[in-house]
Amino acid sequence: MRTFLFILTAMVLATGCQSEKNSSTNSQEAVKVEVKTPVAPDGQGYFTASGSIESEDFAHISTRAMGYVSKVYVTVGDQVRKGQLLIDINSDEIDAKKAQATAGLNQAEAQMNLAEKDYNRYVELFNEKSASQKELDDITLRYEIAKGNYERAKQVQNEIDALMAYSHIRAPFSGVITSKSIKMGDMATPGQPLMSLEAPGDFVASVMVPETSIEYVKKGQPVKIYVKSTGKSLEGEVSEVSKSSLNSGGQYQVKIDLKKAGQENLFSGMYVSSVFPVEGGGSKNLFVDKAALVSKGELDGIYTVSESGTAILRWLKLGQEMGDQVEVLSGIKAGEEYIVSSEGKLYNGVRITK
Repeated sequence: MRTFLFILTAMVLATGCQSEKNSSTNSQEAVKVEVKTPVAPDGQGYFTASGSIESEDFAHISTRAMGYVSKVYVTVGDQVRKGQLLIDINSDEIDAKKAQATAGLNQAEAQMNLAEKDYNRYVELFNEKSASQKELDDITLRYEIAKGNYERAKQVQNEIDALMAYSHIRAPFSGVITSKSIKMGDMATPGQPLMSLEAPGDFVASVMVPETSIEYVKKGQPVKIYVKSTGKSLEGEVSEVSKSSLNSGGQYQVKIDLKKAGQENLFSGMYVSSVFPVEGGGSKNLFVDKAALVSKGELDGIYTVSESGTAILRWLKLGQEMGDQVEVLSGIKAGEEYIVSSEGKLYNGVRITK
């Protein structure tokens, strides 16, 4: 009897210890987490578009003259003034044409002056009845032909002068050299970009809008801009809307004025994403914190909270990045909780506590 009581007591104690151990183990497995729910931008419709920062005044410098570059006077980052000489292109052929044009112009001018003197003399003679009508008509025709030859020679001279301007390239406005793709000795060809020039001052965001959304874009419309490299959000206003997509693959260029936004630390070429509000239309996708994302290869996911209080990894289809948040096209619903941070390692099925 005593032996039976001893065994029974031992079993009860063992069961109690095992229960305590299991309870302790379950408590240790629960990971403390911070959760959030996806948000929508002000509950209204919207669509997104991406692009980059540009200077309002920007130019690609090129030439119509073909020849070897004999001198480059500036480099990237240089400040230049309007009319400053930037590049010289060897223009022996143009110089020869200019000499011919100048000689032709001088000859045409001399012939015109001579024809004008003859014309004036014959007008006087005709008035004095010393010249016939036919003689006056002949000299008048000769004068008109001389004037026409002079005008043609002058036009040729102007064309050569224009070509000369393309062989001695000057800054079209004051600004900063932002790129240079030519050096001394290179062959310059017509239409080839040689360097880029930007005027200091205001920036704009240039984004490409698909044809399915361009109807929602209006001049003067407020737009929210997110600069990926700085993480900042800016307020802008639509200033230009392209009416054609023939040369842009079905995308319409839209420029957004950023004059009212803080433009510190902005540089041309910075990647931006934009959110256009749409009254009664557009998308209403949700946004989650980028810091909560889990990436495996090319897949992006997020840990959500199951009904049983465990962590479940959910794969997502993502859209545009907006500051510290990212658009979710599919994979999570409004009101569902997702895990932003945890005090332990997360994995599928781990118990969590908030």
